[in-house]
Amino acid sequence: MGTNTELTQRRIAAMPRGIGVLCDFHAAQADNALLTDAEGRQFIDFAGGIAVLNTGHRHPRVVAAVAQQLERFTHTAFQVVPYESAIALAERLNALAPIDGPAKTALFTTGVEAVENAVKIARHATGRSALMAFSGAFHGRTLLGLSLTGKVVPYKAGFGSMLPEVYHLPFPAPALGVDVDDALNALARLFKVDVDPQRVAAIIIEPVQGEGGFYPAPPALLEALRAQCDAHGIVLIADEIQSGFARTGRWFAMQHHRVHADLICMAKSLGGGLPLAAVVGRAALMDAPPPGGLGSTYAANPLSVAAAHAVLDIIEDEQLCARAQVLGDRLQACLKQVQAADAGLAEVRGLGSMVAAELRKPGSGAPDAERVNAIVQAAQARGLLLLSCGLHGNVLRFLYPLTIEDALFERALGILDEVLRGA
Repeated sequence: MGTNTELTQRRIAAMPRGIGVLCDFHAAQADNALLTDAEGRQFIDFAGGIAVLNTGHRHPRVVAAVAQQLERFTHTAFQVVPYESAIALAERLNALAPIDGPAKTALFTTGVEAVENAVKIARHATGRSALMAFSGAFHGRTLLGLSLTGKVVPYKAGFGSMLPEVYHLPFPAPALGVDVDDALNALARLFKVDVDPQRVAAIIIEPVQGEGGFYPAPPALLEALRAQCDAHGIVLIADEIQSGFARTGRWFAMQHHRVHADLICMAKSLGGGLPLAAVVGRAALMDAPPPGGLGSTYAANPLSVAAAHAVLDIIEDEQLCARAQVLGDRLQACLKQVQAADAGLAEVRGLGSMVAAELRKPGSGAPDAERVNAIVQAAQARGLLLLSCGLHGNVLRFLYPLTIEDALFERALGILDEVLRGA
């Protein structure tokens, strides 16, 4: 395999610089919440493959399910020769998703593919083309995904004009000085100045922003959006790609709210480390596109579907929704202990185990991305893998496997306490 330095040199020579890489080490082995690199060093994984590993690296039940499917077949293209496991997964997701009335599911491969298809469904069902998203949102890296994403650098910069008829609203967050009234006034202004609501196909929102800073959507915002969508025939799309599958202490973050979306985008932890995505929505909407209007060569990959069945079983059997709340409470308690003596730790927030720490410079209140970067690097040097996020890069986010062992979690909190106090 070679040393980390040798592998870095090979990567730079073979792969484009546009693929940004956080770590200077390379994975050789991974087990639950522990990564081992090419030189035998170990790291506690609080990144989880960017929210893909709620059930941990190589959960034995996921490994067994994939191995069993590997003995049967790996690919037929579901649109050519379908198979029962994908149908059964759709049935399970229909039952789990917080959707009003009968639901249907379409399976895809990546999160942005789910977003693209949710938009296609909404446009076909409504006969409209305009879309609304939020500042700070992240919806993927395709041209449509970038157009919906509410952050320019590094995602949009240099890639030319985005798709037309995409409008952005300010996302309410106290740390950003934006409240629900600001967002709703901006929506009303758009309807008055820029776009007839009768031209809007969909509003897409993350119930907890991911890349944007782990800001939970206020209930009043979602309730107002639901009312506006009902009044104008607009489809409400919830992007649960990062917040789904027990991360927030519920199966889906929308279950923290009294209102439901019409379509839900899912991916990341659904596949337990294998690529799988889904759009689940009201049956009448999902049936709008004609046969052949939806699909993809690798959609509903049999190995990924097998893994997903195991993931759903693990979340239920190991009570990972409750586990997410317990771990999140312990993490928030640790962070708030530091916050009591640290004016730079401006806010600790989160639902379940979707927890964030926002850092700002004492006095000015300016976003402190430099300190966040220093903390990420110091933690990595001590064997803890962390991620940052936020419009200004000044937020630490925590995406550990919900299956992490208690002793390892406590060890990670000890490292986190050290680096927060020392950076």
